[in-house]
Amino acid sequence: MPAATSQPPLKLSLPLQFQQEIYHLLRAEDILVILARGLGLLKLVTNLLHTYDAAGNSLVIIVGAEDRENAWIGEALAEHYAISRTPLAKGLRVINTDKATVAAREKIYSEGGIVSVTSRILIVDLLSKLLDPETVTGLVVLHAERVVATSIEAFIVRSFRQHNKIGFLKAFSDSPEPLTSSYAPLASMMRNLFLRKPSLWPRFHVSIAQSLEGKKQAEIVELEIEMTDSMKAIQQAVMECVETSISELKKANTGLEMDDWTLDSALHQNFDAIVRRQLDPVWHRISWRTKQIANDLTELRRILHSLLSYDSVSLLKYLDTVLATHSPPPNSRQQDQSPWLYMDAAGVIFNTARDRVYSGKVEENGALPTSKLPDSLTPVLEEQPKWRVLVDTLQEIETDAYLNPARSDSNETILVMCNDLRTCSQIREYLQTMHVKPLPQDMNDGQAPHEVEEQQAKGSAEFMLRRKLREYLTWRKSFAQVSNALFEENQKSLSDIKGNNTAAARLGSKAPASKRRRVRGGGASGFNPSRTANGAVAMSDDKAAQVAGLLANLRPTETETLQKDDVLFDDLSGAGEDFFELYTPQDQIVVHPYDGDQDDQLLEEIRPKYIIMFSPSADFIRRVEMYRSSHSGRNVRVYFLYYGKSVEEQRYLSAVRRETDAFTRLIKERGSMAVTLADASVDPEEAFLRTVNTRIAGGGRLAATAAPPRVVVDVREFRSSLPSLLHGRSMQIVPCQLTVADYVLSPDICVERKSIPDLIGSLNSGRLYNQAETMLQYYKYPFLLIEFDQNKSFTLDPFADLSGPVKAPDAETRSLQTKLVLLTLKFPRLKIIWASSPYQTAEIFEELKKQQEEPDPYRAVQIGLVPGEDPEERTFSTGPQELLRTIPGISDKNASRLYLETRNVLEVANMSLDELDPLVGRESGRQIVRFFTREVGDDETSSI
Repeated sequence: MPAATSQPPLKLSLPLQFQQEIYHLLRAEDILVILARGLGLLKLVTNLLHTYDAAGNSLVIIVGAEDRENAWIGEALAEHYAISRTPLAKGLRVINTDKATVAAREKIYSEGGIVSVTSRILIVDLLSKLLDPETVTGLVVLHAERVVATSIEAFIVRSFRQHNKIGFLKAFSDSPEPLTSSYAPLASMMRNLFLRKPSLWPRFHVSIAQSLEGKKQAEIVELEIEMTDSMKAIQQAVMECVETSISELKKANTGLEMDDWTLDSALHQNFDAIVRRQLDPVWHRISWRTKQIANDLTELRRILHSLLSYDSVSLLKYLDTVLATHSPPPNSRQQDQSPWLYMDAAGVIFNTARDRVYSGKVEENGALPTSKLPDSLTPVLEEQPKWRVLVDTLQEIETDAYLNPARSDSNETILVMCNDLRTCSQIREYLQTMHVKPLPQDMNDGQAPHEVEEQQAKGSAEFMLRRKLREYLTWRKSFAQVSNALFEENQKSLSDIKGNNTAAARLGSKAPASKRRRVRGGGASGFNPSRTANGAVAMSDDKAAQVAGLLANLRPTETETLQKDDVLFDDLSGAGEDFFELYTPQDQIVVHPYDGDQDDQLLEEIRPKYIIMFSPSADFIRRVEMYRSSHSGRNVRVYFLYYGKSVEEQRYLSAVRRETDAFTRLIKERGSMAVTLADASVDPEEAFLRTVNTRIAGGGRLAATAAPPRVVVDVREFRSSLPSLLHGRSMQIVPCQLTVADYVLSPDICVERKSIPDLIGSLNSGRLYNQAETMLQYYKYPFLLIEFDQNKSFTLDPFADLSGPVKAPDAETRSLQTKLVLLTLKFPRLKIIWASSPYQTAEIFEELKKQQEEPDPYRAVQIGLVPGEDPEERTFSTGPQELLRTIPGISDKNASRLYLETRNVLEVANMSLDELDPLVGRESGRQIVRFFTREVGDDETSSI
């Protein structure tokens, strides 16, 4: 039942007019709210939840919330409780895999309040009646843009509305862009959410504009920064490579919709997904070269991002790994390589990046000094232009704070906002070392001492970049040594394979000798790149440094870089009583990455008077506007830094334009959209037709019934969209923990569903053999369902491509088909079903259930189990069970026997093959025994 509304008025934290308007709309009716990013969506949700929580007799379920959002909502509800002191409020409770026992969930549901539940657990509880839908006051759905017909969230809403017609339903979204990628997206979303009224709130909405553009506006200072000539040259070269790659894609795929394949769209973060989504349906038909270009676009966009965010040394180091990845190995063909490497622009990228760091030649042999740069090398060490502007801005702030002391509720803390943690670390290190002078023995580049002192007085990155350069030279030497070792090892393996005249010769990663594996390049890259005979960019050093399989092992990740450069250890052994002190706000500079809705809380806690946006973000500007407009006694000055005529500026403007266009399209669709009258209840006419037995004339033996068809589904299958589609076809879904098969359609029919990646893994590990064996043991008609993705090609056999190497895919396909043939020869009664999508699978299941009796859920659970086991105890795994599943040979299906028959992992480790055979099968038993009895010799230990 809905919560009572007779409580006294509550104090809400919604100071702006448009927030109050949205809140009253939400209280009045069920509605979908689409709000522009940065305008406090979670604050609206929290105030709404607090209203129901204060009533004390409600059970409100939050659907689709992420962990960070749960933490934000929980803290906000606690603050509301501290202010209003409502005795009936319970706050937020979260149900996830950490608190997933049946008894714990049932207790939380019975107590009521605000409960956030993960989607997979919630749908299982609704279908199993652990949570009675009629007892739910209402649903609050977050991230409504993700609710599509095949999503679990749509399944949850349908199940809720099927049994509860009076509970409220509120849906929220702050991402309008995904809604414009299909036909009539708003109508489809309303239909999936069983809602009738949308409410759109873009930034240009009249109420929002009046609330944020009044007298209490934040002071924003835009600082357009000019890039250096070398940065402009690299950006222009990368953009040329991107434009050429897009042009090549268009020429090779003339039959596709390519209106969004433009240079402007390539700057957007979702461009890779857009291209791949359009190529996926014909992925088996496109050439190998097209696939390679599609992957190269991702790398080129990363280079653009690194150019503006990395320092010059880190950028060169990153480009070294890129060049090692894509450089051609010896004796390779030109058409096997990344096309952009043959462009003159590629040489500009690598050569200019090197010239920004040093000039001269570096001796590759001999030991490198750790405290001094080589004499043959002249450091250039170009600084990022934003660093100098950052220092000037800090000096201006310091002067302003001195001349105009704070006379408001704001602190004089300086808040610097960046895109990511790596940039934050870079700024922190720069600010800490900009006044540190380089060591005298390190000054070998001809600079006069007074010039160095002058630079240090103004602030310089000389010390930081010199240290990074020394580390880079050491890293590059190790990089080349490992490259040589891997190259020699792979060449030796290749020679052995050729000597044995093996038809399908492959390296350790299953790459044929004639094919250069993608992302498996090698070599000490970045060493004066030049051109090879076939026209590609290559290194002028030893060719043995170019080797496959290097990037995955040597490419530095962001986490590794932060751990190496930025984690400092101090045992504080020399700290005395006077060591610690509190810094005043004017002495604090807080460097923080953009963190979505968490930034609202950051502004409230720090209350900064000065904010430096080191990287542009439209969302954060709106958050500052909200913060300033919500507090009349707080002054805020924002310094907005950006590179003029750069991809950074274009990306920012493109993001704002895309959001505006998305809202414009949604507003137009709403104006012409018909009222959605979706009903989740069972059609009475359809229920009546079920009672009429039309099968008698055809020899049917089954009695007609008004009950819907029943399908027993394994709880692990709720990760897929098939249970939702079966429920949408008026089938009763019974979730259980099955030991045998994934779906039980009748007492005689069971189905094991496999997606393509799962099928390959199951065939390689032998798990599918054991699953087929158990299905044949307990069911008369076992089926293996091979289900393809709806948006991908419905084939295992790619078309021939004479322009590129296709031997490896063909070999893998033949191997997969061969294993399937062997499986059917071994088990002739096992039938294979091929489905092009989950929609087709639902139709097939409906046909298979005709003329069949309904399955018994209790019997389906007991099949394969020892009599007397309580299925409820197996619903969710404990820690030891998860540990046991990591052992080779133990799968989700055969692990249950080990849980029942053994006491702990130690007992499993000591079991013999004969003891394991009746529990998990002989093949799995061999893998388990081999795992626990394998001895590691001295040679293996040393190699590890």
